[in-house]
Amino acid sequence: MNAAVRHEPRTAEREYDLVLFGATGFVGALTAEYLAAHAPADCRWALAGRDLAKLERLRERLTALDPRCADLPLLRADAQDAAATRELAASTRVLATTVGPYVWYGAPLVAACAAAGTDYLDLTGEPEFVDRMYVEHDARARETGARIVHACGFDSIPADLGAYFTVGQLPAGVPLTVDAFLRSNALFSGGTFTTVLTALGRGPQNLAAARARRMHEPRLLGRRVRVPVGAPRFSRETGTWALPLPVLDVQVVARSAAALERYGPDFRYRHYASVRHLPVAVGGTAAVGGVAALAQIPPVRQWLANRWEPGQGPDAERRARSWFSVRFVGEGGGRRVFTEVSGGDPGYGETAKMFAESALCLAYDALPELSGQLTTAVAMGDALLDRLRHAGIRFRVAASD
Repeated sequence: MNAAVRHEPRTAEREYDLVLFGATGFVGALTAEYLAAHAPADCRWALAGRDLAKLERLRERLTALDPRCADLPLLRADAQDAAATRELAASTRVLATTVGPYVWYGAPLVAACAAAGTDYLDLTGEPEFVDRMYVEHDARARETGARIVHACGFDSIPADLGAYFTVGQLPAGVPLTVDAFLRSNALFSGGTFTTVLTALGRGPQNLAAARARRMHEPRLLGRRVRVPVGAPRFSRETGTWALPLPVLDVQVVARSAAALERYGPDFRYRHYASVRHLPVAVGGTAAVGGVAALAQIPPVRQWLANRWEPGQGPDAERRARSWFSVRFVGEGGGRRVFTEVSGGDPGYGETAKMFAESALCLAYDALPELSGQLTTAVAMGDALLDRLRHAGIRFRVAASD
């Protein structure tokens, strides 16, 4: 991962400190509500999207929560309008977008932010998009001082900052291993389901983007980072069946490890779904395999996407019952630690919290003078970890030996 000193002073004046793009979507509206309740009183923030009427209705909802939102600026822009995205990026210090699938709608915003020296963050879980944006815009972002930070929600903050937190409990300068085990009872929204189907149906494009990135990315010298997929197994550490999860989280953790020497000279990371009962593990694996196979057939993929359209999602009562836990087992230098990152509804309530706090962190906190495409651990590290703990996401050491 490359990084360089930012060229634009952090105090450079823009019209806004933060613009939330895609604010009327399911998670966008939750993020807007969180910002209305938690953004600093002097934060100059705005809502952006392509439907002004929907933005006005959202502002009315926010005003009911906080009367100060009555004057919240509304910015009309289409994600695929290059001129509009350039104007949007030039108006703000930080641009946060919830508009996915990002492989369809995200590239113009990344390009505009990279060119304008504007910090960019999103909620993508799409490896193809992240790899393409690195190849196309990392160099320009390093020139202008922009920080391009993908996956600032449940994908992939619990894994990335959880591994970062776990490594911090282990000795420095020695080979380290970290295994992560995810459990949750949460439901998808329509937008998330569409994104997953899109990614599953783009296998060749994912491989091509990964190959292109490897050709552009500098080789890691003097250190080694490994992320083997592994095989399903029973985990004695957690007392559950561990099913490998080959998701973006793994790549994000690997990039943090490559960028930060604190992960040691030889770092290995594995990422699992954690299931208590074997029949559930077998059934879940079969179901995922079946959906992946069906997603390769465009008409079937479209039919599946239409069953749960973007904008739909679990209601407040269901979200209130949802939870997630990621347990980590870290070893190195003769020490072993058990840590955990946990919280409430991961896909929406906690994702909105993570996303909003990431945007505020980029806008306000004293951070490393880095630029280019960065992970949350590299771009924000301890500052974001502190914010999330204060906001109610739990990072704890469960045990050590």
